[in-house]
Amino acid sequence: MKLAVLGAAESGAGAGILARKMGYDVLVSDAGAIKPQYKELLSARGVRWEEGGHDEAWILSADEVVKSPGIPDTAPLVARLRAKGTPVVSEIEFAGRYTDARMVCITGSNGKTTTTSLVYHLLQKAGIACGLAGNIGRSLALQVAESPQPCYVIELSSFQLDDMYRFRADIAVLLNITPDHLDRYDFEMRNYVASKMRILQNQRPDDTFIYWAEDEYIPAELGLRRPQSRLLPFSDADFADGTLHIAAPVAFSVATDRLSLRGRHNWRNCAAAAMAALAAGASTEAVAAGLADFPGVEHRLEAAGEVDGVEYINDSKATNVDACRVALEAMTRPTVLIVGGLDKGNDYATIADLVREKCRALVYLGADNTKLHAAFDPLGLPVADTNSMAACIEACRRLSQPGDAVLLSPCCASFDLFTGMADRGRQFKNLVRQLIEKK
Repeated sequence: MKLAVLGAAESGAGAGILARKMGYDVLVSDAGAIKPQYKELLSARGVRWEEGGHDEAWILSADEVVKSPGIPDTAPLVARLRAKGTPVVSEIEFAGRYTDARMVCITGSNGKTTTTSLVYHLLQKAGIACGLAGNIGRSLALQVAESPQPCYVIELSSFQLDDMYRFRADIAVLLNITPDHLDRYDFEMRNYVASKMRILQNQRPDDTFIYWAEDEYIPAELGLRRPQSRLLPFSDADFADGTLHIAAPVAFSVATDRLSLRGRHNWRNCAAAAMAALAAGASTEAVAAGLADFPGVEHRLEAAGEVDGVEYINDSKATNVDACRVALEAMTRPTVLIVGGLDKGNDYATIADLVREKCRALVYLGADNTKLHAAFDPLGLPVADTNSMAACIEACRRLSQPGDAVLLSPCCASFDLFTGMADRGRQFKNLVRQLIEKK
């Protein structure tokens, strides 16, 4: 059986290795350059690969294709495969065929990396063997092929869910649905909502679905879909009187001041993670300990240092407007906010009042800041236009005062000026570190 894998990064390389192990005639193909570590990984296992273009004749003759989530369906080769009727699936879908491990899957517009990492941390605290996969950790396919685990904690993006059909989550968590990636969904919110709700597909009565009960979309969608699985909602009512209360799957409570993560949005993440870990068999003692000592996630409200009495905070993972909103809500100092990048159909009006309330100034960081000027200049705050991180930090120093915070929470993707969200955040942290070292 011929299998083509499009994209040769973490997920693609893993899919190619698992396919080879399962006896497929496999080709891993990337239109760009493949990173050296993935070339070595594939070559060492006898997996054929190509870079800088596709052998279209071979790929179009394949029985099935595994596609990187970063490749849109509008890509010409993918469109031809779809038109031909060739099955196109995600690496997660493909890997799921070759394991009977328990799957704990987390998605949401915001908070999924924090919550996934926290669930993994809680299960480790409880001594439950598991792997970390999906958008973070190692490729699920590679782990299934070479280091199988009885359980996997998986962060799922909407792009991955779009190409999943028979995969089933034993425990599914849907944190929230707010506008994001609308450029990939014909700028139709209903298409994006449908993508996120795919995490429910194939669940059985003995499976668990954990969800945010106060979300604008999820409860209505559940009313339409009527899933078979056990439904476990969480809401702000669970944080009454400074205590996080969980009634199911196991009664559990902990004071919110014992949680290592701060802010109401993080309390929601903690509630979802605790419920998922308890559903997976973790003890209440292990969950309480893990919630108290979880170190957090890089690029999510991450302290980058203090310079001249100004606190610098790296929230580069805030690639949509709602993520920026919850970051601003957590701020207790006058804030110089860094926004900008590759716009994904954002509606900045939803945070205008919060920006006016919380911010001293705005620094625009992008190749094209036109939409930012139109959205925020009418607020009357000082603004600066920048198109590099060095210029951005210089503007932040000029606009901030002792006692302020500088918050990198961009609302946008990073690919206009940076190689990715992590590159943007690390450049920010490195420049702040250099300022500290000069003192």
